[in-house]
Amino acid sequence: MKDEDYKGVYYSEYLQLDKILDAQAPESAKKGEEAHDEMLFIIIHQSYELWFKQILHEVGSVMTFFEKTKIDDSSPDLAQAVHRLERVVTILTALVKQIDIIETLTPLDFLDYRDNLRPASGFQSMQFKILEASLGLRMPERYGKKYYTSALKDSDRIIIEELEKKPKFIDLINDWLERMPFWEDNKYWQDYQRKFDYNVEEGVHDFWQDYLCTYKESLGENEKDNIKGLVSVCFKDDAEKENRLSAKASRNALFILLYRDYPLLQAPYQVLQNLLDIDEQMSLWRFRHINMVRRMIGGRVGTGGSTGKDYLMEALNKHYIFKEIANLTSFLIERRRLPELCPKLIKAMSFG
Repeated sequence: MKDEDYKGVYYSEYLQLDKILDAQAPESAKKGEEAHDEMLFIIIHQSYELWFKQILHEVGSVMTFFEKTKIDDSSPDLAQAVHRLERVVTILTALVKQIDIIETLTPLDFLDYRDNLRPASGFQSMQFKILEASLGLRMPERYGKKYYTSALKDSDRIIIEELEKKPKFIDLINDWLERMPFWEDNKYWQDYQRKFDYNVEEGVHDFWQDYLCTYKESLGENEKDNIKGLVSVCFKDDAEKENRLSAKASRNALFILLYRDYPLLQAPYQVLQNLLDIDEQMSLWRFRHINMVRRMIGGRVGTGGSTGKDYLMEALNKHYIFKEIANLTSFLIERRRLPELCPKLIKAMSFG
């Protein structure tokens, strides 16, 4: 069929393959000594950026949902948010595995073209910086924050600095958790029977009094101070605390983790688990990257001027975004010890 006679969508045109497949321009070739493995290096990093674009697309859509002032936790929208977060986790898992391909490069192969890349560096990936910032990694929490935008063009630096002023995903999650129902309406608790006749913390709900007592009794001798941590995280709002979740949001998240088996709490539980999975996969990516850098350049500095593996190691230790959710597992107890809920609350959480 002649080109002019073809009607409808054509595969290569739809995917704009001419642009994509012509987008590899090895620096070594420009200098007349093309290094064979530079093509792989370029394609690997281009594919990372394409996947970052998809991740930002998914995270942006989920953030739009959580920006709503009222969210129905049994709605198809929340199920869709869970599905899209699961997709983000799957993509990040694939990106970690993609390091296997990078590691087919040998140090000598890399040296054939490495000096041509200066001062370009993955440290200049705007999409990755936007992803970290959008999820909730703020400038004061970053390792090497003084240098975080120093390698960027002014136009890119301004974009990152403007993102600092906008709500982050962790902030939207905090607001959503704070709006959890059941606590202000006494109809769900009017038949609740206290199990313990003493209080750990004055002025808290009867259910949480029982939970604090149960948790305290479950602690081993070398864990006794954990009760102070539980009270501090879930019942004290202190302006000097570094927690990104308020006390109210933290105890509601803890309730979700404890009673996740009820149908109404399944989707919220999956949201929290997906956030932890995102953190885990991003940390795994950093860990694999550290080992890859150690193998490829040893103790040399990165092409962008960073300290290479040392920078990556510190970032790995510091750049957990949803650590407050992960830390709540310190305050769990066994199912058999859980305080028994009132029938009306059980019915409300069971779609019954």
